[in-house]
Amino acid sequence: MLNVLEQVQAACIEARVEPNAESISKIVRTLYPATSQTDLVELVDEILASIFGLGPLEELLFLPNLTDILVNRFDDVWIDRGNGLEKTDVRFNSELAAQEFAKRIATRGHRRLDEAQPFVDIQTDAGLRFHAVLPPISLGGVAISIRTPASYPLTLEDMLAAGNLNEEKYFAINEVVDSQKSFIVSGGTGSGKTTLLAAMLAKVAPTQRIVLIEDSAELSIPHPHVVSVQSRLANSEGAGGVSMTDLVRQALRMRPDRIIVGEVRGPEISDLLLALNTGHKGSATTIHADEAASVPTRIEALGLLAGLPREAIHAQMYSAFDIVIQMKSGRDEKRGIAELARFVRAADGTVATQPLDSLVSLKKIA
Repeated sequence: MLNVLEQVQAACIEARVEPNAESISKIVRTLYPATSQTDLVELVDEILASIFGLGPLEELLFLPNLTDILVNRFDDVWIDRGNGLEKTDVRFNSELAAQEFAKRIATRGHRRLDEAQPFVDIQTDAGLRFHAVLPPISLGGVAISIRTPASYPLTLEDMLAAGNLNEEKYFAINEVVDSQKSFIVSGGTGSGKTTLLAAMLAKVAPTQRIVLIEDSAELSIPHPHVVSVQSRLANSEGAGGVSMTDLVRQALRMRPDRIIVGEVRGPEISDLLLALNTGHKGSATTIHADEAASVPTRIEALGLLAGLPREAIHAQMYSAFDIVIQMKSGRDEKRGIAELARFVRAADGTVATQPLDSLVSLKKIA
């Protein structure tokens, strides 16, 4: 079975077809023309189960509040349910089984995962964000990271009831949305940046058009007027790639009221700053930073990589964004907002952040 599965995977990738009952039947017929109809049906069912099932990890998907599944090696599996990492008793039968599992998932995105291409990053049809790295790049064995989509989008009211927000911060971030402040949600991995951003955007007036730009689809926004676009990797010939920078430029032609970039992590920061300096109040993004005070430095670093002069980065940053919403560290006991800060400009033209001490201070921001 393993050899047949490998051949089907290779054929699907080479032909760039979706692995489904029809395509797999044709491939099996080509590979094994003497297969009877009964055996063909059974074989196709087994192959589909192998490709689309998550094997021993399947049971973990049913856990409440699950956000991440992390495989450090075949017998070392961890999960995150919002309160830090937990080790599980789940394991693969062997290192080979774990590697074959990773290769099967890669097939879903028409991507290779082998010695020549030892890592892969895809999003499955079910919305799972899947990343894997094979040995010897991953020294301890195959390393797999799976980010799971929220089963239902949380609202700001849900967060208030759960204690992730106090009343003061709840009213403050509602004010950020209502007054169309442009903002950045900052924090570490697993701190809840995406969840908060989606909940805030759900509060946007239904008459406003949101254009959402993502590297991989993670934001689920319960709003009646959202247009989502997603970047695309180039194919094996190096053609067909669509970058985040391309999408930010295209967004300007899509009549957006608010431009939302799921996360800035590269040269797209240059076009985003330019776009937000042409209007589009209430736009937003997320960024990786451990504290609000680090956000300007992080933006500066990305802008320098994009080839912008330092003075231009700070000038555009100050005009583009009003507020930083800093999330608590993933190491904290409970997720939530650590602080809100405003952008301020020093005498030398550089930008820093200043904590907001009250809702009154927020309302005073122009």
